[in-house]
Amino acid sequence: MTDVQPSPPAEDEKPETTERPKKKTSFWRELPILIVTALVLAFLIQTFIARVYVIPSQSMETTLHGCPGCTNDRVLVDKVIHRFTDIEPGEVVVFRGPESWTSNHLADPDDGWGWLREVGSLFGMPAANERDFVKRVIAVAGQKVECCTPDNRVIVDGKPLNEPYVHYQEGFDDKQIAFGPVVVPPGHLWMMGDNRPNSRDSRAAGQGPVPVDNVIGKVRAIVLPPSRWQAIDHPNPQAVALSAPAWQSAIPLGLGLAGAWPALWVTRRTSRALRSRMV
Repeated sequence: MTDVQPSPPAEDEKPETTERPKKKTSFWRELPILIVTALVLAFLIQTFIARVYVIPSQSMETTLHGCPGCTNDRVLVDKVIHRFTDIEPGEVVVFRGPESWTSNHLADPDDGWGWLREVGSLFGMPAANERDFVKRVIAVAGQKVECCTPDNRVIVDGKPLNEPYVHYQEGFDDKQIAFGPVVVPPGHLWMMGDNRPNSRDSRAAGQGPVPVDNVIGKVRAIVLPPSRWQAIDHPNPQAVALSAPAWQSAIPLGLGLAGAWPALWVTRRTSRALRSRMV
């Protein structure tokens, strides 16, 4: 007999086809999409997360630079933090000036370019108007603030503040202006500039405290110019002035030491009892 071997399966015959090379999308067609996407992202970030502001005056020297003829600081403002935490004394914040703060400001020039300045302000360019301010929180709702002690310090709830950031500009009086006492109303903040002799703030006649709802965000860092890159410090001026006496600070440690021996004794007795039952 002749062995008959099965023939190998025939390969599927595929018709010859010519694949056309995919056309690459033109860079110039993609460019408008990239620009629009970048602008939308920048708008969303600066509206809901963070925004760049220009420091327009010398009221926060030397923490923040702002002066005619110099390169004013651009600062990054965190707009998220206060959704989760309360505003605390010592924070440097940007806020919308209430009517009492802005009534003395000149109206914006009607030169036909206001809309362009407004759009530019959304992307970190100079603000379209002077309705936003940057100051430091000195006292919060319910606290009584006044000035000054014999050694020229602001007082909150009867205690002098520790303010290492205060600056006295050359050519101005090195004595703080007396005011108060003033009790900060509910939902408001007492704002003051670091450059005490050259800052129009809550001390000014007719201005007073600022509503908490007007706060835009917390200043996090100086982003421009490069020579000034740095994070902004927010020391609480009340941390030392209003803290408990030293002996009270030792109470938790004393309680811990007092409870250590009884806890150790109970742990040992329990361990021995468990071992004796297991034998």
